[in-house]
Amino acid sequence: MSRHRLLPLLALAGLAGALLTGCSIEESICSDGEYPVLAVGDAGSACVANSQEPEKGWSRYPAGKVPEKVGDKWDTYWQTRTLDENGKEIAAPSVQ
Repeated sequence: MSRHRLLPLLALAGLAGALLTGCSIEESICSDGEYPVLAVGDAGSACVANSQEPEKGWSRYPAGKVPEKVGDKWDTYWQTRTLDENGKEIAAPSVQ
């Protein structure tokens, strides 16, 4: 078999192996040992170590509305919303 035909087969085998072992190609919002937070009254998000509380101006996401993977339901939802200083959901300022 020629080298040019072998490379696509190897790539396909690697992808199949990753899927069969439960390996995900989705990107996590935060690394292991971290949780996501969002900017209060502003657009933006960050990750904080599990052992720390968010700094002033940042908040944990409301329970049940925490994004886990880039592009998931809650990641998309929070791209247009944030929390005010009282924890109420509000429209996020547009990012330019």
